[in-house]
Amino acid sequence: MILSMSLMALSVNAKKSGFDWGPVMDAIIQVESEGNPNAVSGKSVGVMQITPILVEDCNNILMKKKSKKRFALSDRYSVKKSKEMFLLIQSYYNPTNSIEKAIRSWNGGVRYSVRATNRYYRKVMDKLK
Repeated sequence: MILSMSLMALSVNAKKSGFDWGPVMDAIIQVESEGNPNAVSGKSVGVMQITPILVEDCNNILMKKKSKKRFALSDRYSVKKSKEMFLLIQSYYNPTNSIEKAIRSWNGGVRYSVRATNRYYRKVMDKLK
């Protein structure tokens, strides 16, 4: 119930003032790395624990949008560029700005399983409170 109320409050605020992913990104950063831009866990690195596959996906999206911009693997260590990648992924795969979808897909990928991402989702939502 509390999680639903938090989501509703965030959604209402987003509609009133243009969507602000800041609080969601900040919560994900706390869960993923506790804010450490040098965090490494396997192939995932940086504050948002970005994988090489996600960087490739971002670059493919940029190509489809006919943008000349590209991300390098080293950009995963930049807080600013990590947030840019998050926003690009959300704009492409989550155009309705679903907070739940953003959180779950960040953990489980585009074809995430709700059941497999429940623990992660709750952790991020706890940070949003």
